[in-house]
Amino acid sequence: MNLEKLFTMQQQLDDRIVHDHNLNGRNLLAEKIVALQVELAELANETRCFKYWSKKPSAERTIILEEYVDGIHFLLSLGLACDYRTITITDAKPETDDLVYQFGVVFDGITTFKKSLSKENYEQLFREYTVLGSLLGFATSEVEQAYVKKNIVNHERQDQGY
Repeated sequence: MNLEKLFTMQQQLDDRIVHDHNLNGRNLLAEKIVALQVELAELANETRCFKYWSKKPSAERTIILEEYVDGIHFLLSLGLACDYRTITITDAKPETDDLVYQFGVVFDGITTFKKSLSKENYEQLFREYTVLGSLLGFATSEVEQAYVKKNIVNHERQDQGY
């Protein structure tokens, strides 16, 4: 994934939102953390991996990818807010193929990052999120393409007063 490109695109979107919504000088870190938590929960909901009581299948792959990419938007936005634009995300192998477990790891990673906004915690959170993407079957090139597509949609939404 070309993180430099994605950070640049996210910076443009974030700057636009701050300008259009008159948020200059406001610290949005807490809101961005909650947004990431919500997006992660929405992703889990679409996979239905934790719904042991239900026989209904998961959402279509394209919907799951879009939800996954929504999380990428907020991960990038958090990195920008903390000035962690230059990061190293090494490939990490999943400890297990259990999606429920990996969702838990990512939720825990968000909490750890919230308690200590260190670059190390941010990189670990990002790494675990990419592991989740891998478990969901997404190639990094596919995630990048979906991010670009959703970024365009997000700008269109701003055009429409979203």
